[in-house]
Amino acid sequence: MTHRVGERAVVLGASMAGLLAARVLADSYDEVVVVERDAVAGTTTARKGVGQGRHVHGLLARGQQILDELFPGFTRDAVAAGIPTGDLGELRWFFNGRRLAPGRTGLLCVSATRPVLESRVRDRVEALAGVTLLERHDIAGLVADETRDTVTGVRVQSQEPGAAERVIAADLVVDATGRGSRTPLWLEEFGYERPDEERIRIDLSYTTRRFRLRDEAVLDGDLSINPVSSPSHRRGAFLSRIEDGLVVVSLTGVLGDSAPADLPGFLEWTRTLPVTDIHDAIHDAEPVDDGAVIRYPASQRRRYERLDRFPGNFLVVGDAACSFNPVYGQGMTVSALEALVLREHLARGPVDPQSFLADIAQVIEVPWQFSAGADLGYPEVEGERTPEWEASGAFMAALHAAATVDGEVTATFMRVAGLVATPDALMTPEMIQRVTEGAQRAAQAPAAVPAAAA
Repeated sequence: MTHRVGERAVVLGASMAGLLAARVLADSYDEVVVVERDAVAGTTTARKGVGQGRHVHGLLARGQQILDELFPGFTRDAVAAGIPTGDLGELRWFFNGRRLAPGRTGLLCVSATRPVLESRVRDRVEALAGVTLLERHDIAGLVADETRDTVTGVRVQSQEPGAAERVIAADLVVDATGRGSRTPLWLEEFGYERPDEERIRIDLSYTTRRFRLRDEAVLDGDLSINPVSSPSHRRGAFLSRIEDGLVVVSLTGVLGDSAPADLPGFLEWTRTLPVTDIHDAIHDAEPVDDGAVIRYPASQRRRYERLDRFPGNFLVVGDAACSFNPVYGQGMTVSALEALVLREHLARGPVDPQSFLADIAQVIEVPWQFSAGADLGYPEVEGERTPEWEASGAFMAALHAAATVDGEVTATFMRVAGLVATPDALMTPEMIQRVTEGAQRAAQAPAAVPAAAA
């Protein structure tokens, strides 16, 4: 233990956000209890509490770096276990129907499914001294002192028949229960205001199946194939090599569009993508499961940092604070960044909730602007479109065009999208020149021919 802050911390939810919070709390509390409603011990398959668990997940490069920092040797062990890896800038990316020129970033992409990645993190967290995973327990509510100024614990109930509700006392409670978090309701019950909420409605759908390829040579050595959806090409997809020699394919539709889950409909949908690469890879592949569909109505950001009052000894992290459009793969990495913020606050002693919430708001801001700004590119999406948004959109369009002919533009963009570099890296004089010249060259290049049905 590096710096003792208290006796017991309780984390609500064994999500990635909850597990990473538990990891840093274990350095400062004698005991950390993680309360989870699902049965998760030893699980490497999708579970009810993580609706997107069966679908393609992206752990951005910065998230991968943080996992190695919090769990030394994490990536090495994943590679040794046979999980496929590759350079983020050398994946097969398509924007606006055109392939980006590969560019080496030096950033490793570990292509594990969400359940496998989560299980590896969970195993490392459970091995820490003082950490207890309390699974198959429902969270009934918070407990506070008489003035309701300070949270003192949480009420939980085992799912075992006849089990009685009980209170777990705590010096700190952390809500990591995801976008369905009841913290706004709990605050209201304690006499506090609910936070303001920002929503960007995108009506996204994911339809996913796993396959065993007849011949992996069809991938030409690539780790993944990603024709990304955009206003000009609204149907998108992600194909990733995963563990056990399989590939997982997620088809994405926006604004109510959704791919069928049945195999014939699924394969036919791949014909409507702007490029044929995914259809070519899986049209004769062996399906190994039934299709799964999830719908994601809107990105959601709760502005806790704007509240004048907030109870002590209580924090909110992960999707409970901000739930991003999953197409951009930001959620797990933002949760990892928030864990580092929590570690910094713990190093100074007991955490002040309002100061912590203000600091994670800064962590959230850049990825939120990235995803919200991109979604506003669809004319039907409601939201404010400022002159700054117009200028940013024009620059990103030029950048995506330039990246089709300049691998260094691709590499820099992936470092920024991976949250390793700040957006300033795209605005250096050298990069602006590359974007300008690259966009001009791309305009003179033959345009890609989209699939007929698109």
